[in-house]
Amino acid sequence: MEQKQCHITSVGGQALIEGVMMQGPRGVATAVRKTDGEILVEHHDIKRISDKSKFFKIPLIRGIVGFIDSMIIGYKMLMYSAEASGMEDLEDVEMNKFEKWLTDKLGDKLMDIIMFIGSLLGFALAFLIFFFLPVFIFTRVNALTDGALTAFQGTIEGVLKIIIFVVYIALVSQMKDIKRTFMYHGAEHKSIACYEAGLDLTVENVKKCTRFHRRCGTSFIFVMLILSIVIISVLSIFVPEGLKQNAVLWMLIKLPMIPIIMGIGYEFIRYAGRHDNAFVRIVSAPGLLMQRLTTKEPDDDIIECGIESLKAVITDNPEDDKIV
Repeated sequence: MEQKQCHITSVGGQALIEGVMMQGPRGVATAVRKTDGEILVEHHDIKRISDKSKFFKIPLIRGIVGFIDSMIIGYKMLMYSAEASGMEDLEDVEMNKFEKWLTDKLGDKLMDIIMFIGSLLGFALAFLIFFFLPVFIFTRVNALTDGALTAFQGTIEGVLKIIIFVVYIALVSQMKDIKRTFMYHGAEHKSIACYEAGLDLTVENVKKCTRFHRRCGTSFIFVMLILSIVIISVLSIFVPEGLKQNAVLWMLIKLPMIPIIMGIGYEFIRYAGRHDNAFVRIVSAPGLLMQRLTTKEPDDDIIECGIESLKAVITDNPEDDKIV
């Protein structure tokens, strides 16, 4: 087993439907397992909002823009993987008259429309569960205590968000399809860890590496949740109690804080990717623990997708991949 010099890279990725997406010095690439067992490796020409202006690369601003970029790119790659993996193949599926009519009228656009509607419903559900529900629960509990908890509203709502998030992930992780996606997530992390450890990218080497990574989106979400507790707790001190008791108004007041929390969270994840100290380890710990739910140990065929997608975006010179 050949050992290379260890290095920390800027390479990152995302689990897809039967595949993995990676981003690195050579752009964005995907490796998707087709129904016939072949791995389809493809490079993608991606246009980022962050590349349109130097303003979008300013600290804090770049975190907000980067999040929007990642959502757009992630959505496009999920759509691509659904098609490349054969998920869109409806020929062998028995359809009712309405489904046949939709397929005849919309053709190739049908899956795009379904995915778009699904994304909208997903955003609406996320807002309801993670934004409205904590406020609703606190308002009801606070009313039962005659307002005794008002001073701790920001903190309690933040803790409720974390509890809801953990419970939600724990529940969806039991679904068969989600488990398999989390295995691809694990393959993504383990492949990057193998590369950063300076090991040859083989299935045997990747299997030995950790599936937990500080730059993971799960860690980013947890950092945002922790930051929201601090920032919203401070905000709640300056907001009159009458406004906070109105759930709708309180949510509208907190909305402008989301970009700020997002920007700070991104800067921390970026910092954590380059440093290893007590502060980073403490703040990163909850996200790394959460990855025990959002990543699973992958099978060999899944690891192969992670390796192929990573090979497609790295160069022969590891110096090109280092975080600067």
